[in-house]
Amino acid sequence: MTGLRAETAAGLPLQRRGLMLIVSSPSGAGKTTLTRLLLAEDRDIDLSISVTTRPKRPSEVNHVHYHFIAASEFERMRDQRELLESAKVHGNFYGTPIGPVEKALAAGRDVLFDIDWQGTVQIYERMRPDIVSVFVLPPSAAELKARLERRAENTAEDIGHRLQNARVEIGHWSKYDYVLVNNDLDSTFVRLKAILDAERQKRAEKARVAELIERLKADLDAMAVP
Repeated sequence: MTGLRAETAAGLPLQRRGLMLIVSSPSGAGKTTLTRLLLAEDRDIDLSISVTTRPKRPSEVNHVHYHFIAASEFERMRDQRELLESAKVHGNFYGTPIGPVEKALAAGRDVLFDIDWQGTVQIYERMRPDIVSVFVLPPSAAELKARLERRAENTAEDIGHRLQNARVEIGHWSKYDYVLVNNDLDSTFVRLKAILDAERQKRAEKARVAELIERLKADLDAMAVP
């Protein structure tokens, strides 16, 4: 197998359905940095860009980091079932448009999600077989607070709110397939890539086995005819 391609016994490429890699963490634990590093290095994965009603930060670009929309547009998309998941986080709404995700998966592309536990649980209900989920923890509460304070964009009130939410968020770690403690960004990134590589290989192997099963069944049917 080379990259994301698997081959049949005849040497023809198999169409592997893409996987959904979900990365979640409390605010400040490192999920956004890790996902950006992965996107910069891995050409075989696309970012699922969420819609949100929160204001755009100065460092963010519309339609790159998020699709920033009005509350009325968010409600319309949610009511018309155009969102795979939606959640209220820190007083703002976030959601994942369905269309781009399903199109990528069907084409064999992997899709990366930077979402919270609420969104993860909702996506589980609809697409669990496609999902690999990773929860990122900070090494300590003190380090989490320090990381939030280093962000020039966060006010003291905002930091306090995020720390309160972090206590709730870390309680959902057991819902995830993997948990990484982000002591060091470089080593955590290596472990995240190893998880993705292993899950890709697992799915490629299942695709090969599925092709073999179909061939065996056809051969057995032919042999059963007198």
